[in-house]
Amino acid sequence: MIKSFHPPVRTLMGPGPSDVNPRILEALSRPTIGHLDPVFIDMMDEVKSLLQYAFQTENKLTLPVSAPGSAGMETVFTNLLESGDKVIICQNGVFGGRMKENAERCGAQAIMVEDVWGETVDIDKAEQALSENPDAKALAFVHAETSTGARSDAEALCALAQKYDCLSIVDAVTSLGGIELKVDDWGIDAIYSGTQKCLSCVPGLSPVSFSDRAAKVISSRKRKVQSWFLDLNLVMGYWGTEAKRAYHHTAPINSLYALHEALVILQEEGLEQAWQRHALNHQAFAAGIKAMGLGFVVAEDVRLPQLNAVSFPTSINDADVRNALLNEYNLEIGSGLGALAGKVWRIGLMGYASNRTNVLFCLSALANVLAARGMDIDSKGTLAAANTVYNTKA
Repeated sequence: MIKSFHPPVRTLMGPGPSDVNPRILEALSRPTIGHLDPVFIDMMDEVKSLLQYAFQTENKLTLPVSAPGSAGMETVFTNLLESGDKVIICQNGVFGGRMKENAERCGAQAIMVEDVWGETVDIDKAEQALSENPDAKALAFVHAETSTGARSDAEALCALAQKYDCLSIVDAVTSLGGIELKVDDWGIDAIYSGTQKCLSCVPGLSPVSFSDRAAKVISSRKRKVQSWFLDLNLVMGYWGTEAKRAYHHTAPINSLYALHEALVILQEEGLEQAWQRHALNHQAFAAGIKAMGLGFVVAEDVRLPQLNAVSFPTSINDADVRNALLNEYNLEIGSGLGALAGKVWRIGLMGYASNRTNVLFCLSALANVLAARGMDIDSKGTLAAANTVYNTKA
């Protein structure tokens, strides 16, 4: 007979999901009420307000899509693009490729701007593509590329989109809550994220936000959105501001409790303080990685503090080390994707998991596992290097 499932207690330091704050787990367990209950609708309004704070926007069309970050991506592309449209897509990792897939499934033409994985999006190449395609409807790019740990200059790229009179589409799945992100100040037209990264909420929701200009594009489409479930013209009947909400789908009620709590926690800490915390923990972690003799794929000035792509010697077996960390320490880190598969570990310092205890634990466990596999590792020096950062910068 199959019995109740009880997962092991892990420390999640991969590319997501991240460790979930106990406050958020408690929020999940609160009594389920109806998705049209007046009390629940009041909470929905608070979620929208809290998301506006997290995104730093006053966009009215700001809400959590009832599905993971990939559905947030699809929501943006299916609502903004129609058959025959042209979109410039910047790719410097896996998720730029997924943008291309979404655009083409909408019947749009994707003009690709390719950059080396691990490097930032090249502004000049993006501008060249825009100048060569004056009829482009949008410029799309990944702010924080989860597959490599590289950060692109969202502010500069959005300024380019404005210069060439097209929409900007931004993937912020890994950046929201972890690094500086200012939707209104930077002129972002459409943005999507996920709950399981730097918000440290459970997976399954995707915050999105659209500027008034983007919202007008959605409301004035020539054809219906190809996805009924993701059609914002319909969804906003439920998530809009009208006194009476129209039924569209049964919202994931308890997951929205969790998101509400996650956003309250972010508000309590403060956005800038959260960004600073992620930066400090990365600096300490990077010092320890350097002391171990390991390196990073991404240059320091464009490296994400919340997602570290750590390179290792070819003599080291990627899966063997990750399995040892999981089985011996209950510590999860991630493998490389695509061109970086088998060449890097993706180690997350996201949200609730971005703290001094986790940094020192991960460095210690990794040092022990590598030393057991023949690498000359100074475990004490590794921890000392990280602690020096904390003692001088904290």
